[in-house]
Amino acid sequence: MPTGLAERIEAVLGLDPGSDAIEFDGTWITWGQLAAMAHACRDQVLRHTSQRGDAVGVVLRNHPSVVGALLGVLLADRCVVTVNPNQGDAALEADLVALRVPVVVACGTDWKRPGMLHAARTVGSAGVRVELVGDEPAVTVLSGAGDAGSHREPRPGVAVEMLTSGTTGPPKRVPLEFDSFERTIGAARSHYSRSGDRPPGVRLRSGVALVNAPLVHMSGLFRTLLNICDGRPVALLERFELEGWLEAVRRHRPRAVSLVPAALGMVLDAEVDPEDLESLQVVTSGTAALSPALQAAFEDRYGVAVLPSYGATEFAGGVAGWTLALHEEWATRKRGSVGRAQPGRSVRIVDDAGEPESPDVSGTIEVRTGDGEWVRTTDLGRLDPDGFLWIEGRADDAILRGGFKVFPGEIVDVLRAHDDVVDAGATGVPDDRLGAVPVAAVELRPGSELTEAEILAHLQDHLAGYKVPARVRVVAALPRTPSMKVSQPALAELFETHVGGQS
Repeated sequence: MPTGLAERIEAVLGLDPGSDAIEFDGTWITWGQLAAMAHACRDQVLRHTSQRGDAVGVVLRNHPSVVGALLGVLLADRCVVTVNPNQGDAALEADLVALRVPVVVACGTDWKRPGMLHAARTVGSAGVRVELVGDEPAVTVLSGAGDAGSHREPRPGVAVEMLTSGTTGPPKRVPLEFDSFERTIGAARSHYSRSGDRPPGVRLRSGVALVNAPLVHMSGLFRTLLNICDGRPVALLERFELEGWLEAVRRHRPRAVSLVPAALGMVLDAEVDPEDLESLQVVTSGTAALSPALQAAFEDRYGVAVLPSYGATEFAGGVAGWTLALHEEWATRKRGSVGRAQPGRSVRIVDDAGEPESPDVSGTIEVRTGDGEWVRTTDLGRLDPDGFLWIEGRADDAILRGGFKVFPGEIVDVLRAHDDVVDAGATGVPDDRLGAVPVAAVELRPGSELTEAEILAHLQDHLAGYKVPARVRVVAALPRTPSMKVSQPALAELFETHVGGQS
């Protein structure tokens, strides 16, 4: 039985070339077509690189040809350097020039954008276009590779340089080894299966998985790789859009889907008919904090178990989460927790000196995979006596207001608890007197007439004075990252650079 990531992908691609693999925009491509795309891309990557770990920039747009390209780079034992297609043309060009990769792979849509070819030629990157022409995959070289000496050093063993979400600052690239993905896929397979590990061997599976998260985000990329390694066909959506997602649910009738909290709220606010979701038993939810009130409202309306989870880019996916069995036993008593550590993962809470804390004592979260070293995260939380993890914010989110620490997550929790608030975001902005102060923005439910003064009064009733935002704004829509997290940098731009005397 294949154990490595590349070996597993290759084995699945060869099982039944005529079976459906990926549906996109109402059209299916087969496993054979996906394999042809992956192999053609692999061959071009091998032609234009010289050693293991050479970097290949992949513009990760949600499209079947890009999934094939992603698989091809992994099959070539090269490093996928993720490139965000959602940035502007000038930013994309600058990103590709700065990366200095020997190969850039993108679909035809992105190669038509101004600056793409210029960027590739500037640094001597081989430009590879991947497309579906009719029913056939087409891989075309648009520009040849230049002087290898001008390219970045290879990273043997690294499968993906993954972009962080950019929620709290500019996105960073985190190197993730092939072993990391193999461990994470194995942990997820074991964690979410009601009967433990799935049957050994490689086979195609029934049922269609929906992927609506962006491939450039960890949740979208991991979910795609997990389903391909499991031999499960995928309905790939370009993005989460309520009507398109609902149509896919009605058509494929999945048992389980994955929705970020913002998308959960959109389903609930749209008053989607419960009959449309009658096939669902489980909704997993990660990426951002899930309000217990939103979870309860969704479960009450649709009779579907919502399973929060916790993961981090640094660990190639999930770290902790709920399962259906845990939900059946603990749902009401532990609502607000992100569940227990997945198999092969260990979680502990440490103090500022790195010493483990007792149950129910807050501190910094550390994670260990297998028998490896403990890795400190920037997340704050606590473990209760039953092993459930509770997330309490991020250490690097802290706003130092006149010497007092204020955590945006606490402000957001209070705002989300208000009946008229759909969602909220909080961040810090510079202040002449105090160094920094918190500010917050909220989306209100349709028809609400809640004023900013009333929102501040609600906050004052539930928070210590130094934690109350200096300003609150009601907005039509909160600024979000492609993964639908509230973007703190964009949130700060809604407010003046200096709040000054309003502190």
